[in-house]
Order: sequence, then C-alpha cells, then structure tokens
Amino acid sequence: MLLRHYLEQGLTKSALADKLGISRDTIHRWIREGDLNRDLDKQPVRYKPRPPVATKLDPFKEIIRTRLERYPELSAVRLLDEIRAAGYTGGYTQLKEYVRAVRPRPEPEAVVRFETPPGKQAQVDFAEFRFPFGKRFALLVVLAFSRLLWLRFFPRQDMRTLLVGLEEAFQYFGGVPQELLFDQMKAVVTKDFRLDGGSLVHNAEFLRFAAHWDFTPRACRPYRAKTKGKVERPIRYVRENFVYAREFLGDLDLDHQRLVWLDSKANVRIHRTTGERPRERFEREEKVALKPLAPRPYYSLVLEPAYRPYEAQKPKLPVTVERRPLVIYDRIAGGGA
Repeated sequence: MLLRHYLEQGLTKSALADKLGISRDTIHRWIREGDLNRDLDKQPVRYKPRPPVATKLDPFKEIIRTRLERYPELSAVRLLDEIRAAGYTGGYTQLKEYVRAVRPRPEPEAVVRFETPPGKQAQVDFAEFRFPFGKRFALLVVLAFSRLLWLRFFPRQDMRTLLVGLEEAFQYFGGVPQELLFDQMKAVVTKDFRLDGGSLVHNAEFLRFAAHWDFTPRACRPYRAKTKGKVERPIRYVRENFVYAREFLGDLDLDHQRLVWLDSKANVRIHRTTGERPRERFEREEKVALKPLAPRPYYSLVLEPAYRPYEAQKPKLPVTVERRPLVIYDRIAGGGA
C-alpha cells in the first residue's frame, strides 16, 4: 500500500528503493507480477494447489485398483500381504485410506414398492413386548390395501393363539382377504425348500383352518423380510405410539386401551404411504372386496378349545342316546333276517 502511494505521488523507482531500503529489482518484479495493482482489501489471496507428494504406495496403486475391480470385497489386510510380496515397504495406514477411497461401491438395491388390490392380501406377524405383569406377544394383522390394522396381546405365541387371533381379526374387518402373508412361523410353515427348487410344507392343522375360512396362506422367502413390510413397520409404530410411555394395570386394561387406540388413533391417522386414513380407505374400497365370514368358528380336532371373546355363549343341548335291543344291531350288521 505504501509503495503504491509513493508511486502515485511520482517518485521514481530508484528514489523509492532508497527510501524504503529495498532493491529496484524487487520493485520492478512487484510491478511486473501485478502485486501493486491488486486490491488486497477486496480480492482474497489465491494459493496454488500443493504439488502431490510421492509415497511408497504409488507404484502399487494400479495393482490395488485392478484387484478391487475384480474382487470388490477384498480387505486391506489381504491387499497388504499381496503388495508386500510385490515389494511394498510402506505402512498399513496409507494403504487402508487409499483402499477406502477407491473401493468400488455397488449401487444400492432398489426397493420396489408394490401395492395389492383391495381385499387381496393381509400381512400377519407376532411381536414380543414386556410389561410389569409379564411378557406378552402382540399379534398384528394389516390389510395390505387400506392399511387397516388389528392388534391384540396374548400370553403365548402358539397355534391356538394364531387361530383365535385371526378369527377375531376377521370379525373386526367384517370379512376375509383372499390370502394371508406370513414369515417363516412354524404354526404355518413346517419346512421351506424353495431355495433348493422345492416348495413349502404347510402345517396340516393350519391348512384346515385356512380351508374353513377360505383364504390362501403364503410365506415370505427366507431372508426376504422386506416383502412383509406392511406389517413390519406397524410393529415399530405400536412400540413407539401405543406401548411406549403408557401405563397398563394388567391384561384387561391393556386390552381395553388397545381397542381404544385402534379406533381413535391407529386407523384414523393419515397414513404416510397412502396419504389417507386407513378406516376411510377401507370403508370406501376394501370392505366390499373381502370374502364373507365363515358361518361358524373353526373347531380344531387336535387343539384344546380356546376362549373366543367375540362368540356369544350358546346354551349346550343335552345329548340323548337312543337305546335299542341287541337284535337290531345284529340285523344292521347283517347277522339276522
């Protein structure tokens, strides 16, 4: 700034060099490079990029890239052994940083959201919860189209719980979807040979139950839980919005609060995926698409009778046995005239 001030006043370069105690060559160089013409108050100083510093890893970078292109998951430890055999004498840290920078990253697998038509499918799953009064298993059933949710807590996770819960869910929906999608729960699927080109082996008792209610049981493929996302996400929703920070006096209070929550919160909120209220979407499009309820509940021949909360208590009729003479039975069996 001082040099520019003196030059503007008309001082010669020689006089200016004597006045400031610097050489004339320095002043000529500053003028030639434009340093005296740059407005230092408005333009930031520009630095040139630092020239790269050669490292011991440079001769082996092409080997590393080639190996990673062929084997993207090859670890830096394995690569260290390989390039050391080729003459590398450097350390592990610079290799690890370089591998992290150049390792090929596969494109994330696209998750394709698929929607099912009304009445086509419901998704079913269990979730474990712990309360002060004990462990409970929540059975969730979600209609895939409307996202209408049914939920109930049980003390056990077994076949009888599943059958009773599904019948109550059907009563809640007022109908039965065409198919129910499960994970690999043993109450539905005993064996799955699909990864080996085979097929599913269903639980025989559950097949009888499905035939009674006229739906098709389906199971997710192993390690493909994303196909059942419409019920996986509600499990987290139940944990965070219903169970968390609530107090329950016991099973009766838990059951009462879950019914109130289903009708006043879960099924009347704006669903983030559909942008609609599940109850309204169900009433408008899905309710009429469900199959009718079976005329009577399913009674298992292998399981003990279970309490059915929706079923009215019916008076039991006395069983009468007609007594006949032995000659009648002998005649029926073909032993008499």
